[in-house]
Amino acid sequence: MGNQSLLDAIMNPLRTWARVNSPWAIHFNSGSCNGCDIEILATLTPRYDLERFGVKLQGSPRHADVLICTGPVTRQAKDRLVRIYEQMPDPKFVVAVGSCGISGGAFQGCYNIVGNLGDVIPVNAFVPGCPPRPEAIIYGVVALLNSLKQPAAPAQGAEAVA
Repeated sequence: MGNQSLLDAIMNPLRTWARVNSPWAIHFNSGSCNGCDIEILATLTPRYDLERFGVKLQGSPRHADVLICTGPVTRQAKDRLVRIYEQMPDPKFVVAVGSCGISGGAFQGCYNIVGNLGDVIPVNAFVPGCPPRPEAIIYGVVALLNSLKQPAAPAQGAEAVA
């Protein structure tokens, strides 16, 4: 048993380092107006360059660590969102981008809206705004990554970022 604890003592910091310095992200639009989607794509351009933090946009949820999600959850997108979330390997993290993803925004109360992202899947970080600026999205992702550096504590709720 001593060898296993020694291996864990070596591997856990290495896993955390890799998780923080090279997160792979997948983007999912759960029913937004595309304003947030445009801003997320802007964060990947050379002007804002989210990749300088090691974030790589991935096309498959099976390879992604972070789900960046926009918009309120529609009835049509709910099952797809849950399926994508379940396909991601553990540990997985979710960033809700925009007012619609946080509270339903302008679409709150519409007939086809199930609710916000937190009603369907657990959310780790929130980026408010309609649409949030690329700097705010970068700040939200970096705040999530910085929270991963901390030792695991009992969950008290999601982290809100500005």
